[in-house]
Amino acid sequence: MTIRLVARASMLVLCTALAASVSLPARASSIGSVRPKAETAPLYDDEAGGDANADDPAIWRNSADPGRSLVVATAKQGGLRVYDLDAREVQSIPAPAGPGADDAPGRFNNVDLVQGLQLSGGRADVAVVSDRGNDRLRIYRIDRDRAGGPLTDITDPAVHPVFSADQAEINGQKTAYGLATWTDRSTGRSYALVSRRNRTRIALLELIATPIGTVGYRQVRTIDLPSSFRLPNGTYWTPCAEPGELPQVEGMVVDPADGTLYAGQEDVGIWRIDAGLTGTPELIDKVREYGVPNTYDEGTEECAPGADPGYGGKRLTADVEGLTLVTEPDGDGYLLASSQGDNTFVAYDRERDDDNEFEGAFRITAASTTLDGSEVCDGAAALNAPLGSKYPKGLLVVQDGKETPGDGEREATGFKFVDLGKVLDAID
Repeated sequence: MTIRLVARASMLVLCTALAASVSLPARASSIGSVRPKAETAPLYDDEAGGDANADDPAIWRNSADPGRSLVVATAKQGGLRVYDLDAREVQSIPAPAGPGADDAPGRFNNVDLVQGLQLSGGRADVAVVSDRGNDRLRIYRIDRDRAGGPLTDITDPAVHPVFSADQAEINGQKTAYGLATWTDRSTGRSYALVSRRNRTRIALLELIATPIGTVGYRQVRTIDLPSSFRLPNGTYWTPCAEPGELPQVEGMVVDPADGTLYAGQEDVGIWRIDAGLTGTPELIDKVREYGVPNTYDEGTEECAPGADPGYGGKRLTADVEGLTLVTEPDGDGYLLASSQGDNTFVAYDRERDDDNEFEGAFRITAASTTLDGSEVCDGAAALNAPLGSKYPKGLLVVQDGKETPGDGEREATGFKFVDLGKVLDAID
């Protein structure tokens, strides 16, 4: 989640309130709702809580025993958390410190999985994490029954920063941010696609196994998305941000069937790009705020929106955040996007031949007085495969950016586990 400006949250509240009074009643009947089945223990972004802040999940399926599958999730400066299907923590991995006392500490932002990565000792499933604090990727081998596991760090100690030239630049934190993995079916090579914080750049990194069982990476190429956009009236529009910041990408996912990368530029919309970062990116949907002029006030550190010229989309309210795929064997399925500004999830047709057309939307609402829904959702992950008796139709895991634990004086975040079958019913 991007909170670059004090006014960001208040502006979204205002926009949401205006939408509720003007347009949401017409939309409400078409938006389904689902309830979570479980939630993780709350994480607290303070000293007592280890500066842990829930961000992005990934679902690892245990093919030998699907009921013993795992959810791997980032907790930013709190490192990684691994959960079972009952949302109980089974492992906590701290983020590494910075190289010096005055350097930025490790901060795990996004996570994705690679199945069957070829290592020196054979194939293994791995979790790949963007360490925003140190501007590096970290790679963890997954072994459900290993003592001291299930995750083991196998990152090559010699890996270089993804974007930064030196430690001073790393400390500026224009570093590795969003992440998605991709295995090219034509070559068998595996990659990580990594976005840069406060920039529009996306890098393609090939994952490289070393002879001693560790994994490093090398940059193949990069692409820069636009930061300014020509509007139908001939003027140009740039999303409002603090001076020096550009509209960044975080949520990303690659369709394994055809190598299509979907990338959420938070204040702009969703891009469709070849995962090899070749060709011309296509903007398949825009946020409602697209084209709205804003004036940044350095004194208040706020963006004041002007009149809406009407060039934005109709489904996404900034920020566009977690992107995930619901895949089906015949190539059908959905691209799901977290519309963070209005606490909804938007579903698009997975198939490019159908131009990723809009299919529906839903909210995750409270299941009980003690199990709330998901608000200001950041990361999300879906798996359309049976996971034992608890999730026979698959699982959706979403970040909840505003949990309501018993201790109301501390801000808390966490993850909600949702029956994917119920999600598909809500979309339909």
